[in-house]
Amino acid sequence: MSLQSMLSGVFEEAFVALGTDSTFGEVVVSQRPELADYQCNGALGAGNALGRNPRVIAEAVVASIDAPDLIESIEIAGPGFINIVVSPRALIGAIADMAGSERLGVQPVDKPLTVVVDYGGPNMSKALHVGHLRSAVIGESLKRLVRFRGHTITGDIHIGDWGMPVGQLIIELEDRQPALPYFKPEYDEAIDGPYPADSPVDLDDLSDMYPVITKRCADDPAVAARARVATFDLQNGRAGYLALWRHFRNVSVEGQRSDFDALDVEFDVWYGESTVHDRLAPIVERLLESGQARVSEGAVVIDVARQEDAKEVPPLLLTRSDGSYLYSTTDLATVEMRVQNMHADVMLYVVDARQGLHFEQVFRAAKNTGIAPDDVDLEHIAFGTVNGPDGKPFKTREGGVVRLGDLIELVTESARAKLDAAHIAEGYPQAEREEIARKVGLAALKFGDLSNHRTSNYTFDMDRFAAFEGKTGPYLQYSAVRIKSILRRAAEAGLSEGPVVAPTVDAERVLMLRLVRLPEMVDRAVSLRAPNVIAEYAYEIATDFSRFYEKCHILSEEDPRRQASWLALVGLALAVLDRLLDLLGIEIPDRM
Repeated sequence: MSLQSMLSGVFEEAFVALGTDSTFGEVVVSQRPELADYQCNGALGAGNALGRNPRVIAEAVVASIDAPDLIESIEIAGPGFINIVVSPRALIGAIADMAGSERLGVQPVDKPLTVVVDYGGPNMSKALHVGHLRSAVIGESLKRLVRFRGHTITGDIHIGDWGMPVGQLIIELEDRQPALPYFKPEYDEAIDGPYPADSPVDLDDLSDMYPVITKRCADDPAVAARARVATFDLQNGRAGYLALWRHFRNVSVEGQRSDFDALDVEFDVWYGESTVHDRLAPIVERLLESGQARVSEGAVVIDVARQEDAKEVPPLLLTRSDGSYLYSTTDLATVEMRVQNMHADVMLYVVDARQGLHFEQVFRAAKNTGIAPDDVDLEHIAFGTVNGPDGKPFKTREGGVVRLGDLIELVTESARAKLDAAHIAEGYPQAEREEIARKVGLAALKFGDLSNHRTSNYTFDMDRFAAFEGKTGPYLQYSAVRIKSILRRAAEAGLSEGPVVAPTVDAERVLMLRLVRLPEMVDRAVSLRAPNVIAEYAYEIATDFSRFYEKCHILSEEDPRRQASWLALVGLALAVLDRLLDLLGIEIPDRM
């Protein structure tokens, strides 16, 4: 149990003894650290509930508390705020408990949930670009956070590999290479042999074809009609189109997996819209039969509007008038699959905020129809855009979309230049310098994103992100590497960690208090679905450690007991910082 939760337990009992709700006893970190370590503000709420003076209630609470091993002093401030200073014994006990725990004092949840995180979400025909960055790094961090909290979690990339975009690519390829066997209706694999094993296109070809065919469809109704027919034929099992689709998907996954690997983002499953293809017709038929869906101008829709809606929420479209399905259909079928096959209790969709209306429609439809039971949570984890200096979505100088592979190379080059300018890692083998540059570049990129609240837009500023000072990923890496260096030098001098003793220096106590807040910070980040909580906390630990190191000369300390205690604190600080950066998807080099 964390120090903060133990304090809350003491105060909850005191409020219950007064005949009030236990929730009034919640203890939080003090907003005035110069006055106290923690505070309890429940007397104000309890006073309102009971119609009594809050300060009188606070006095009664304080008078009933007898916990000398946990609390050094309690004071009442203002109308009823209770300020708490923890005892040295409690503080060093909490530090010792953290240091002796593989999970650093973060207890797994009592009732683990099965959680699916839907993130990444590229279309199979496109090379990854900067627009995929936020979903990837936010989703990866949330997956790690939820898993560390003790839940069972699956990260699903949910590839856009079905529907109209595939039909469009099929007719574009047919116009470019009409002699390919995939387009011959009379082709029979039993007679003519299997379709070619090698793909007629690669991911670059698909990336070039897609904007061409989308423009053609927009400009020419006849071309758009052909694409709809091709989509319908694919969805109804035309063999040549299915064979071609498999090629499209395979080359897309191969190229995209390479980019995600370079970003250190891993998915547990590579499902896509096609995974639920067999569910589409039965779902539509069932919903029509039950009256939960209806036909409107030849299309099939589900009404999802509510009387209390402040703005119009249109019906969810399941099929077009020609019978073809949409990604709204596959999204609904995916909810069903995750409930029935994956037994999901929670589904987190890490998708651009601009898709908010779509997910509102899908989630309402899933709940209204019983596809998602009442006890299954569906959440849209919305995020903002990555912008350039002009405040618009980040693009190349020529106005094109920045490919993710090019972006990773850009941040690596920037990190390499920063390392050279700061004379860091000089004299190291070239391969090690390159690996450090890669890790530093990715840290700059990820922390530059994750340090912002996910719903905020932010400006891509590589020069600031890659700096070794300030609130940046490289600064945190450098701090962790410095801590590693201290421990190495201590080991070389024959020094070792020992029992933690009561702090005698303010900076030492501040660092201890910061470290023991880890469980609450993880809880907060998970409950808010906000990795920026972890990013901010990691920065606070790094800056507190820097102040501690300035005041406490660890390697030259003459008191061996104090020195061994400080080394234990150094080791714990490294363990916590390492864990926090891992939760953000950031690696720490061994040296810099």
